[in-house]
Amino acid sequence: MALQPFRCEQTCRNTCSALTRAMQLESEIVRLAEEMIQQCDDDNVKLFISELAENSSERVISIMQKLNEVRARMQIYNNMNDMFH
Repeated sequence: MALQPFRCEQTCRNTCSALTRAMQLESEIVRLAEEMIQQCDDDNVKLFISELAENSSERVISIMQKLNEVRARMQIYNNMNDMFH
């Protein structure tokens, strides 16, 4: 799987393109791991892949939390800006 080049837009305001991209990649890893677990016959490898998927799932949740923080912060800034206009 080739990685697509990434360039931060830095104007994304309510959504962070870097965090969104990271969340997409981590989600893809979870889906890939689930497919591998279905096809794998080795219990040892299945356990290892399950642990990798769990770690990626935790990272997805962490990224989502950070995105929510970014959105909340931008909402506060927007509300303050609206008050002055």
